[in-house]
Amino acid sequence: MDKMEIRRPQDLGLAVSEARRIAGLTQAQLSDNSGVDRTYLAKLESGLSTLLLDRAIRLLRRLGARLVVELPTAGAVGSDDEHTFARQRRR
Repeated sequence: MDKMEIRRPQDLGLAVSEARRIAGLTQAQLSDNSGVDRTYLAKLESGLSTLLLDRAIRLLRRLGARLVVELPTAGAVGSDDEHTFARQRRR
Protein backbone atom coordinates (compact mmCIF):
# COMPACT_ATOMS: atom_id res chain seq x y z
CA MET A 1 0.00 0.00 0.00
CA ASP A 2 1.17 3.48 -0.83
CA LYS A 3 1.11 6.08 1.92
CA MET A 4 0.33 9.77 1.60
CA GLU A 5 1.13 12.25 4.35
CA ILE A 6 -1.66 14.78 4.82
CA ARG A 7 -0.21 18.22 5.53
CA ARG A 8 -3.09 20.33 4.23
CA PRO A 9 -6.69 19.82 3.11
CA GLN A 10 -5.62 19.61 -0.53
CA ASP A 11 -3.55 16.52 0.32
CA LEU A 12 -6.63 14.85 1.79
CA GLY A 13 -8.58 15.63 -1.37
CA LEU A 14 -5.84 14.07 -3.47
CA ALA A 15 -5.86 10.96 -1.27
CA VAL A 16 -9.63 10.58 -1.63
CA SER A 17 -9.38 11.04 -5.39
CA GLU A 18 -6.56 8.50 -5.70
CA ALA A 19 -8.31 5.92 -3.49
CA ARG A 20 -11.49 6.36 -5.54
CA ARG A 21 -9.52 5.89 -8.76
CA ILE A 22 -7.90 2.72 -7.39
CA ALA A 23 -11.36 1.41 -6.46
CA GLY A 24 -12.50 2.06 -10.03
CA LEU A 25 -15.37 4.29 -8.92
CA THR A 26 -16.74 7.51 -10.33
CA GLN A 27 -17.59 10.36 -7.99
CA ALA A 28 -21.28 9.54 -8.49
CA GLN A 29 -20.74 5.88 -7.57
CA LEU A 30 -18.73 6.73 -4.46
CA SER A 31 -21.34 9.29 -3.49
CA ASP A 32 -24.13 6.71 -3.79
CA ASN A 33 -22.12 4.05 -1.92
CA SER A 34 -21.05 6.32 0.93
CA GLY A 35 -24.00 8.63 1.48
CA VAL A 36 -21.79 11.69 0.86
CA ASP A 37 -23.14 14.34 -1.50
CA ARG A 38 -21.36 14.28 -4.86
CA THR A 39 -20.85 18.05 -4.89
CA TYR A 40 -19.10 17.86 -1.51
CA LEU A 41 -16.94 15.01 -2.80
CA ALA A 42 -15.99 17.04 -5.89
CA LYS A 43 -15.07 20.04 -3.75
CA LEU A 44 -13.02 17.86 -1.39
CA GLU A 45 -11.14 16.20 -4.26
CA SER A 46 -10.43 19.56 -5.88
CA GLY A 47 -8.75 20.78 -2.71
CA LEU A 48 -11.38 23.17 -1.45
CA SER A 49 -11.14 23.01 2.30
CA THR A 50 -13.56 23.59 5.06
CA LEU A 51 -12.48 25.64 8.03
CA LEU A 52 -12.97 22.63 10.31
CA LEU A 53 -10.75 20.38 8.20
CA ASP A 54 -8.06 23.04 7.87
CA ARG A 55 -7.99 23.69 11.61
CA ALA A 56 -7.96 20.00 12.53
CA ILE A 57 -4.96 19.32 10.29
CA ARG A 58 -3.16 22.42 11.59
CA LEU A 59 -3.74 21.39 15.22
CA LEU A 60 -2.44 17.88 14.59
CA ARG A 61 0.68 19.24 12.92
CA ARG A 62 1.31 21.70 15.78
CA LEU A 63 1.06 18.81 18.23
CA GLY A 64 3.72 16.93 16.28
CA ALA A 65 1.28 14.36 14.93
CA ARG A 66 1.42 13.03 11.40
CA LEU A 67 -1.75 12.29 9.50
CA VAL A 68 -1.06 9.52 7.00
CA VAL A 69 -3.47 7.83 4.60
CA GLU A 70 -2.69 4.30 3.43
CA LEU A 71 -4.07 3.92 -0.07
CA PRO A 72 -5.55 0.53 -0.93
CA THR A 73 -4.22 -1.66 -3.67
CA ALA A 74 -6.52 -2.41 -6.58
CA GLY A 75 -9.14 -4.95 -5.54
CA ALA A 76 -8.55 -4.44 -1.82
CA VAL A 77 -11.20 -1.80 -1.25
CA GLY A 78 -13.40 -2.47 1.77
CA SER A 79 -16.73 -1.12 2.88
CA ASP A 80 -17.58 1.39 5.53
CA ASP A 81 -19.28 -0.63 8.28
CA GLU A 82 -21.47 2.27 9.41
CA HIS A 83 -22.97 2.83 5.97
CA THR A 84 -23.19 -0.87 5.22
CA PHE A 85 -25.15 -1.37 8.42
CA ALA A 86 -27.43 1.58 7.66
CA ARG A 87 -28.18 0.28 4.15
CA GLN A 88 -28.92 -3.22 5.47
CA ARG A 89 -31.22 -1.82 8.14
CA ARG A 90 -33.24 0.11 5.54
CA ARG A 91 -34.04 -3.07 3.59
